[in-house]
Amino acid sequence: MDFDLSPEHAAWQRLLREFCEAEVKPFAAEVDENNSLHWDSIRKMKDVGLLGLDVPEVYGGIEIDAIGVAIAMEELGRACGSTALSLAAHNGLGCSPIVRWGTQAQKDKYLPLLVSGNYLGALALTEPGAGSDLAGGVQTFAQDDGDAWVINGSKAWITNAGISPVITVLLRTDRDAGTSGFSMILVEPNTPGVSIGKPEKKMGLKGSPTVMIGFDNVRVPKDALLGTPGDGFRQTMEILDGGRIGIGALSIGLAQAAYEEAIRYASQRRAFGKPIIAHQAIQWMIADATVEIEAARLLVHQSAWLRANGRPFSKLAAMGKLKATEVAEKVCHDSIQIHGSYGYSREYPVERIYRDQRLMSIGEGTSEIQRLVIARRVMEEFS
Repeated sequence: MDFDLSPEHAAWQRLLREFCEAEVKPFAAEVDENNSLHWDSIRKMKDVGLLGLDVPEVYGGIEIDAIGVAIAMEELGRACGSTALSLAAHNGLGCSPIVRWGTQAQKDKYLPLLVSGNYLGALALTEPGAGSDLAGGVQTFAQDDGDAWVINGSKAWITNAGISPVITVLLRTDRDAGTSGFSMILVEPNTPGVSIGKPEKKMGLKGSPTVMIGFDNVRVPKDALLGTPGDGFRQTMEILDGGRIGIGALSIGLAQAAYEEAIRYASQRRAFGKPIIAHQAIQWMIADATVEIEAARLLVHQSAWLRANGRPFSKLAAMGKLKATEVAEKVCHDSIQIHGSYGYSREYPVERIYRDQRLMSIGEGTSEIQRLVIARRVMEEFS
């Protein structure tokens, strides 16, 4: 994959490949079985910059560009889906809003904690009745009470909320203002009235904690507002646009991992007198996977390049995310098929990888939402 990378990006990719091979991949099965992240590995990520991809150096981050972020998410995805998802949420959803819209005091307080290796960041968007339809479905409300906001409501499917020092919460501050009535407010999870549920029992990505959050008359100071009142919906859309690049890259990493496992197994397994990789049926699956992974990677990298160069990238980010997540589904399916019965067993990692990739076409906007985003951008271009 080095052909499209600058020398600096190629060196970054080699550094992360070595780190993930040594510190992340060996613990992937354990993370899945124990439903828990491997914190020794996460603490070591501070030294290679993985905990502060969007964070300026003054706060302990590396503030790398979007291409560097895509490389990081792919390498993490190739090593461990659970760890990759939590790191994607930490960087793109947890740290990025504070970096982009936080006051100096907010940055000084929270960013050093977030890059310390003791926590991971979180953003609370989804609610029990609000997934794809955030504009119409979000009901969590913050009442202006003089010197404080009083928050009531609930959030669902929130990654890292129980291990974050602060949660950025999308809520309504004006019920009658439509999408101009949303704001983001920073809430510390130990604030009275905040309840963090137990981690959800999930099909895959079991080491990445996903929880419900309840807000019962939660009082936070007025200066907990992130950015400007009424900007929450626009802020959310900007964050999700960037997050699609990360999830697309993570999906490529999962597909790459399954692809490599398929080739390894097919080279060793013999049937009808020769390794199964010598049979045309297997070769066609490998050829298709090779083409599709490279095509998805190019789309994701193109969207990252556009973002890094300050150009519109929303359509390409949606295209890359759509392509990469659907490629991951197909490649992981075929890798299990190549493994035969062993692919269905936890003895081989493709079973875990297949379960992990299934969320990718749901989170950060479903495939159906990506198609809507793409179509709307195309219609705008031709109007």
